[in-house]
Amino acid sequence: MSNKKSLFVKDGVNYAAPFAAISALFFLWGVAHGMLDTLDKNFQDMLHLKKWQSSFIQVSLYGAYFLMAIPAGLFMKKYGYKKGVIFGLILFATGALLAAATAPLQSFVLFLLCLLVIGAGLTTLETAANPYTTKLGPPETAERRINFSQSFNGLAWVVGPLIALYVYGNQSHVEGEKMISIVLPFAIIGLTVLAVAFVFMRLSLPEITEADENAAHGAHGVSSNQDSDLEVTDPADPRYVSIKPLAENRHFVLGVIAQACYVAAQTGIFSYLINFVSDHDMHPRFDVKYGPYFLSVGFLLFMLGRITGSAMMKYYKPARMLAVYSIAVCVLLPVVAAKLGWTSLIALYGIFFFMSIMFPTIFAMAIKGLGSKTKQGSSFLVMAVVGGAIFPPLMGWVADTYGMAKGFLVPIPLFIFILYYAINGYKIRA
Repeated sequence: MSNKKSLFVKDGVNYAAPFAAISALFFLWGVAHGMLDTLDKNFQDMLHLKKWQSSFIQVSLYGAYFLMAIPAGLFMKKYGYKKGVIFGLILFATGALLAAATAPLQSFVLFLLCLLVIGAGLTTLETAANPYTTKLGPPETAERRINFSQSFNGLAWVVGPLIALYVYGNQSHVEGEKMISIVLPFAIIGLTVLAVAFVFMRLSLPEITEADENAAHGAHGVSSNQDSDLEVTDPADPRYVSIKPLAENRHFVLGVIAQACYVAAQTGIFSYLINFVSDHDMHPRFDVKYGPYFLSVGFLLFMLGRITGSAMMKYYKPARMLAVYSIAVCVLLPVVAAKLGWTSLIALYGIFFFMSIMFPTIFAMAIKGLGSKTKQGSSFLVMAVVGGAIFPPLMGWVADTYGMAKGFLVPIPLFIFILYYAINGYKIRA
């Protein structure tokens, strides 16, 4: 067990207020993800797409992470975190408004292009906000802080599917109107995000400089304690910073792979829950129009997992929790695939709960000890979200070929790698 540490106070400065502002961004992009993950089944029904074809929603959204992560990191290296946040919000709003404007054209390809723009905005926001939260307090509590802020993201994922109820409830099979139900939700989201961008333009936030990043981790192996000029050489010390090039930091490279595995698995599981509960081979089977409710319940458990996980990290090491949660998911996925009725559905909801802490915990572990290379490192970690673009078509193809339930066996090897990272891969080597 670990001792209780301050969450927001560092060197006598309380960072609770800027932390609250940044956490609001987690809510915004969570709404977008929560709503978009419900739309696969909608487009399958409206445009007569197969599961693997509808998964190109995720391909476009998460493909943007791969294309935009490095440019976003370079932008923030030159202009800072705050301007990066504003730039990301403007891209997000632009993509949403374009989606609303082009929906009457009934083009799935145009919608996917709009998602690329939205994804570019979300990438920029995540590249800024994730590392920013780790710096707004002592390095010892970085994992707790990022899990806490991601809890707001989890709340938004609950709200997102409820917005999608409007899309499912206003479906039209009339030619020329099959995508009309997405106009109002995307227009409202676009205008709201644009308003938030203007608020951030006027908001006073502390800029996290390279010197701050170095101090947060003990730049170049030097203690951040001003009362001591002793060199920190123990990788287990929270103040330690590696002087090796980014690619030679084993814990970081493995963290990028683990993050890609996690987002790949998460995206597939989230995207196909509605297909699972409405599948003709499932008993019980539910009407597709109620699908967003089921996804919202899953995201509620996901949020509760983040909140409880963040609280438990006061007492248990994040790596140990990540390992236990990975094992739980590996055990539950075959139960889902076995088509055991309510038992399989409950197991699927259990997976939502146990996946909850994985993204922020892997992120915080992977950037630990990077010092001035934190911005660059966070860009690669955000870029690893491209796993969400690659995996859903594969899971969808398996579901189309062998049945939806069997598709839930595909993510197991990904969680096994995450288990390895939690046991050994996360350790910083001198």
